[in-house]
Amino acid sequence: MKFGPVPLAQAEGAILAHSVALPKGRLRKGVTLDRAALDKLQAAGITDVTVARLDPEDVHEDRAAERLARALVPDPAGVNLRVAPASTGRVNIYATEAGVAAIDADKIDAVNAVHPMVTVATVPEWHRMAARGMVATVKIIAYGAPEDAVFSACEAGRDALAVKPVTRHRALLIQTSVGGHEDGAKGQRAMATRFDRLGVTLGPKTVVPHKIGALQEALTEGVAAHDVVCVLTGSATSDLYDVAPEALRAAGGEVVHYGMPVDPGNLLFWGHLGDVPVIGLPGCARSPALNGADWVLDRMLCDVTVTPADIMAMGVGGLLKEPPSRPRPREA
Repeated sequence: MKFGPVPLAQAEGAILAHSVALPKGRLRKGVTLDRAALDKLQAAGITDVTVARLDPEDVHEDRAAERLARALVPDPAGVNLRVAPASTGRVNIYATEAGVAAIDADKIDAVNAVHPMVTVATVPEWHRMAARGMVATVKIIAYGAPEDAVFSACEAGRDALAVKPVTRHRALLIQTSVGGHEDGAKGQRAMATRFDRLGVTLGPKTVVPHKIGALQEALTEGVAAHDVVCVLTGSATSDLYDVAPEALRAAGGEVVHYGMPVDPGNLLFWGHLGDVPVIGLPGCARSPALNGADWVLDRMLCDVTVTPADIMAMGVGGLLKEPPSRPRPREA
């Protein structure tokens, strides 16, 4: 691509690099200068303009962005995405369903390593998405990009993006009360907000005594009518064999993992009872603020496999903002 100022007489067919104010209106950058545009510039007393002129081996910014976006998402409907039209070298990619963003980070990194003018930016992997939320934006930074770079980027990024939709639509929150002092209203409100963001229906407020037997019974009943069950105990789960994990085992379930390197959210456990995930929430889930349990819950609602290794890899970026209501802040 050739770039720089040229006399008006040599600018026809080139791309205007910078917007130009005219007595009436404005000639915006990125337009291809035809005879009518040049006449307007000349009438305004302008004698030269800065332009970009593509070489034969270059691809126009809009065409390049469209090609890369279609490579990233060859079948938009099949992966719950919508690819918007190109404009000024940009193509935005949107979710069509609520869910979580499935991003192949290695492929995105490979695309961005091909050529500085060919870029794609995405939300974080497994980021919670609302319908119509933007998952990624493709941007060709200059007015064109070399054909070989566009081709290589398309090959590197093929099928890199998707949205995994919500598949578990019925949730139950079981809370425990120590000494009858917890009515469960605060926790129910906070979790209802979380579930509502993904279109999940939360069952009726359920509060049982902080006893293994009572919680075991509630779990057994809960999994019969719900796709996911969360447990929020009146006294924090402080050990792999505390009341809530033991109640899950007593109900015939399995505890898969306890603890996570995300703060707030350390005291999380999860497992399953039959094919229903059971998530033991940390106390910070009573606040609507982001905590580590959100990252696990969002994925499980979308049937994304979560392993102990996945959880223990959440430490980088896992230092989250503390809610003002936290009983024991990090810094006393």
